[in-house]
Amino acid sequence: MQHFPARLIKSLATSTSLPCTTTTLQELASAHPKGVARVVLKKGKTQLFKDGSPMVYSGAVDRIIGRPPPRTGDVVLVADGAEKPIGWGMYNSVSMFCVRLMQLDEESTRDCSCALNMGKLLETRINEAIELRKSLGLPSASTNAFRLVNSEGDRLSGLIIDIFGDVAVIASSAAWVEKYKAEIEACVGRISEINHINWRPSVEILKEEGLDVSNLKEANPSICPQRTKVMENGIFYAISLEGQKTGFYADQRENRQFISTISDDQKVLDICCYSGGFALNAARGGAVNVTGVDSSLDPPKLAPRKKVLQNASGMYRNLNSLAMQLTRRGGLLMTCSCSGAMTQSGTFLRILQGAASAAGRKITVIRDAGAACDHTIDPSYPEGKYLSNILLRVL
Repeated sequence: MQHFPARLIKSLATSTSLPCTTTTLQELASAHPKGVARVVLKKGKTQLFKDGSPMVYSGAVDRIIGRPPPRTGDVVLVADGAEKPIGWGMYNSVSMFCVRLMQLDEESTRDCSCALNMGKLLETRINEAIELRKSLGLPSASTNAFRLVNSEGDRLSGLIIDIFGDVAVIASSAAWVEKYKAEIEACVGRISEINHINWRPSVEILKEEGLDVSNLKEANPSICPQRTKVMENGIFYAISLEGQKTGFYADQRENRQFISTISDDQKVLDICCYSGGFALNAARGGAVNVTGVDSSLDPPKLAPRKKVLQNASGMYRNLNSLAMQLTRRGGLLMTCSCSGAMTQSGTFLRILQGAASAAGRKITVIRDAGAACDHTIDPSYPEGKYLSNILLRVL
């Protein structure tokens, strides 16, 4: 069984932590050698962020106090209308998210070792993420593919770290993450099982963050192998580190395992199968016939050759069309997934209901699940609940 080291990662911060003799974030900021700019919120906007929402949008900001003004990637205070600090975070002069909050005032004063010190906070939060995954049994003898850091869910907004065996894939979607690349890689590199780090900047999102992405890939060269093998719930997969997302849909782990429990003696069609996770779990669960279909040319190369994984480029591109075709049959069990805005609004289920109605059928929901437990969610940021996996019965 693999285990991360129990010891805390040694401090990598280049600056000295502030002494914990002061009692407020205001006093900590006053003692900061470089000074800290202040982002002052509009009247009536403070409570949302005091309650924990991590993303301070530009429309909530009244004014910025600081000379010279803060630059993207700088540490700033976030203050109420009376200019009293409520927390601190990472500033962005261009993004719709003006500040990504990292600590509230109460947290900073309880333990000021991380206050206004992003390097130290990174070490602490990555260590906390390691310990949490250990408590969830990750990694284990049967699974070495999982999410170590899940952005807002692990209170490091814009940073995702997935572990695939001895490879750590770091996905960057915030300017501050790019600024602290060396510190992040140093923290991850100290995990004893990790031999390779693959840095994957989310180029389109980073454009919105105001970064010049023209030479971003050249600035982030990777010496990782293009492919690696991982194990999930006892099933081996070959994954592409240049593929979709970070290379593997680890968020579906528990949903794939559930499919294996209801597949005995069933015929299973896995649409948009990618590396064949649902199909392989169905086969392990005793399905008598399993077929995987994907519009991409690459996934079938990643799936085990012994399994039937057909390639059908462009097939079922339209969700309504797919649902219509499948819901014409009664007595059918369907499991469907979607991510993004449709998950939040319920649009996904309404599309399926509409398709069933048009086909003269009715559906009932048997199971409604989301991402695996290592994909932690901040309840103050419901947008982080991005995945919906629904098991339906077609009547």
